[in-house]
Amino acid sequence: MNIRPLHDRVIVKRKAKETTTASGIIIPDSGQEAPSQGTIVAVGNGKVLENGDVRTLEVKVGDVVLFGKYSGTEFKAEGDEFLYMNESDIIGVIE
Repeated sequence: MNIRPLHDRVIVKRKAKETTTASGIIIPDSGQEAPSQGTIVAVGNGKVLENGDVRTLEVKVGDVVLFGKYSGTEFKAEGDEFLYMNESDIIGVIE
């Protein structure tokens, strides 16, 4: 991808929606919730602090992260859907 987020922002590719339950029941499109997990595909240079220093981000490309249900802004690029969000919107890294 040729998008580089600025400052403390990241671009996340959301995990695919679940189409069936664990027992094999197919979930209709209207019942599917957007997952709150995704993989980071791009990160900014870091947050600029009040004294002018730059604090690097704690996440890196390839990290699988957990974020809030309504976090970020959705956009499409190269036929895929992505989320653009601040690092502070990320709840944690899944290891």
